[in-house]
Amino acid sequence: MPRKIYLDVCTLCRPYDDQTYTRIRMETSAVHLILSAVEKSKFQLVWSPVHLKEIEATANEVE
Repeated sequence: MPRKIYLDVCTLCRPYDDQTYTRIRMETSAVHLILSAVEKSKFQLVWSPVHLKEIEATANEVE
């Protein structure tokens, strides 16, 4: 059974941030690695009702 992992909405939106900053690029790479592991069923992504509220409040529709 895969381990459960929780990513907040800020983390999930990191790939949409300005990638000219090294720290943001590194964090984006980490998010992609984690999501790749989720796709391979190594992790199970969990969410909470707070995710929906935060996503509704996001101004950028692409995010």
